[in-house]
Amino acid sequence: MAIKVNQVLDAKGLACPMPIVKTRKAINELEPGQVIEVQATDKGSTADIQAWAKSTGQHYLGTVEEDHVLKHYLRKGSLDEEKEVAKHPYTIDLDSLRKKIEGDEKITLLDVREPAEFAFGHIPGAQHISLGELEERFEELNQEDDIYVICRTGHRSDMASRQLTEKGLSQVINVVPGMSEWQGAIEKE
Repeated sequence: MAIKVNQVLDAKGLACPMPIVKTRKAINELEPGQVIEVQATDKGSTADIQAWAKSTGQHYLGTVEEDHVLKHYLRKGSLDEEKEVAKHPYTIDLDSLRKKIEGDEKITLLDVREPAEFAFGHIPGAQHISLGELEERFEELNQEDDIYVICRTGHRSDMASRQLTEKGLSQVINVVPGMSEWQGAIEKE
């Protein structure tokens, strides 16, 4: 598949949130309508790129995998298509979350990382729906509970929190910074 691109960005070997950080910087150098190819090896980058593009007015065109490298294609939106990067207004830090869990409060902890990330270590009792599946599976969540959303660093969980709020869920809290700094108990699959 030959796709004409205006810029190629090498994000191979980088983990969340760095492919997004580099993509945001690189896309600012493009003119509206131009296409960037983002090369990444982080499997979670597909969901991250898709959600980031949607939240900023860029156009996610698709992803192709070649020789274990994911090539993500984005078209820069025009000025009237671009949006400010929004942040979910409700957050909780890891220590406060740990206290809620230890206090046996009735909460839903939603882990939106990729399946491999979840399998290698997650908070006991966490429900897993990766960010890329959230659109189709959000109704599996108990909408009566407070829903605490976690990822590795707080970036994907921020996007997921905003998605859930847009779907009408009102008690959604983003956990920051995420599993990368979690000091509590973990389970492995």
